[in-house]
Amino acid sequence: MYNNSDFNRWRRHPWHGLHARKQDMPDDIVQVYVEMTPADVVKYELDKGSGFLVVDRPQRTTSSPPALYGFIPRTYCAEEVAKRCPGVEIADGDPLDICVYSERHITRADIVLRARVVGGIQMIDGGEADDKIVAVLEGDNIWGRVQDITDLPAIMTERLQHYFATYKMIPGENTDIKVDFVYGREEALKVIAASQVDYDNHFGHLYTQAKAKEA
Repeated sequence: MYNNSDFNRWRRHPWHGLHARKQDMPDDIVQVYVEMTPADVVKYELDKGSGFLVVDRPQRTTSSPPALYGFIPRTYCAEEVAKRCPGVEIADGDPLDICVYSERHITRADIVLRARVVGGIQMIDGGEADDKIVAVLEGDNIWGRVQDITDLPAIMTERLQHYFATYKMIPGENTDIKVDFVYGREEALKVIAASQVDYDNHFGHLYTQAKAKEA
């Protein structure tokens, strides 16, 4: 039979077992679990039940993400996130996505890094809010001092918009995706806060149950 010390030897679940921020981290720095790199033409995604990174699908087109692509732990896109997106009533029901720029090529996924939040893209996919936070790798020699998305060259944001507008496209079929609204650091932090409230509302009971078992 396992005791607590045995359990702690196992890797934590990337979504539920990590924190969005550690106690020593500023408000604009978050932890990021990376699912994809700019070299990937296969869509990798965290299996929410097991915590393993799995193949979701091979990309139908040649599209690959312009930046590292993953999510912020212990976030969830539901009612509170949807409230920040005018004209939308629901969100996509996934952890909050984040794209991280790094001057140095990070060539593997299934890792955790720290990133500074600089803005976001309000993506609406099939009528659901599916925001993409934009960030830069903490301590990056080129982008590490960027404070707001307006400090990045405009082409970097445009490439993200193009990627998310087209990565689900199938020739001859229409897609219902909008990526027209780009917002800065302050709104991005509010979206993150909303996603943390959504997470607590939907998954906070997990920690109450865990503490009860330990008592």
